[in-house]
Amino acid sequence: MHIRDIFKRQRTTFSFEFFPPKGPEAADSLFETIADLERLRPTFVSVTYGAGGSTRDLTNDLVVRLQDQTNLNPMPHLTCLGHSEAQVHAILERYARHSISNILALRGDPPANQRDYDRSADSFKRAVELVGLLRRFNDSGGHPDRNGFGVGIAGFPEGHPETPNRLLELDHLKAKVDAGADFIITQMFFDNRDFYDFRDRCRLAGIDIPILAGIMPITSLPGMRKMAELALGSRFPASLIRAINRTGGDPDAVRRVGAHWATEQCRDLLDHDVAGIHFYTLNRSKATQDIYATLGVRDSTGLQ
Repeated sequence: MHIRDIFKRQRTTFSFEFFPPKGPEAADSLFETIADLERLRPTFVSVTYGAGGSTRDLTNDLVVRLQDQTNLNPMPHLTCLGHSEAQVHAILERYARHSISNILALRGDPPANQRDYDRSADSFKRAVELVGLLRRFNDSGGHPDRNGFGVGIAGFPEGHPETPNRLLELDHLKAKVDAGADFIITQMFFDNRDFYDFRDRCRLAGIDIPILAGIMPITSLPGMRKMAELALGSRFPASLIRAINRTGGDPDAVRRVGAHWATEQCRDLLDHDVAGIHFYTLNRSKATQDIYATLGVRDSTGLQ
């Protein structure tokens, strides 16, 4: 089902993100996690794509398996970095054959060991070009669903790390919307004021599609440090740092603080009419389940 159609009948969406397994053992563990979260009846789940398309086949296989073997609504990430137009078409054709309804269109990052990666041979340089291709694919009748693929894009409440000019950043985002994007999923953030300001600035720029808030519960100190190193969500509020410091580094206490902080973010977002909450699960289920339990609901349909 198209996510844009879900917004017409559901006030708020609740979704989870997974990354593809690296082998049979990891695949079995991931499916145990997915089984745990399936009971929460998420609106959809997304599956990431490795830097430079390094996990392309794993992503494709996992998405198809989720579609065929679960009741979940899977949405694959698709990046344009490192791919020819023919490769992207082949991926879209496979997804279309398996009735995948939505794609998250991203530029993508180069592999960690190829920071000087030469993009001159790539068919697409920016995500807006990939959004345009998806719309052309839909218009050509390449998808058995007459409505084709629904298209999501990324947003950055704390600002895109490569675009310090925030006005230009919104121009780029608006271009993707004008090219045919249906909704935005934000990068993780830890201060809801950043999200509300981003949402307001989007509206002022004429961006009126749904904006889903990306939430990642802190589950460990090493994980928190890695977030900062990768600039994935590096602006940690002082009050959050103080709460983490009070744990003395105790792993269980850190997880409890992280779950509590994320729960309060979700409660506040719901009170401020967020269109959707997208949980970055890191292929684990407990933190997300704890958030649901603290909010007092059993599955996504009760979070209204």
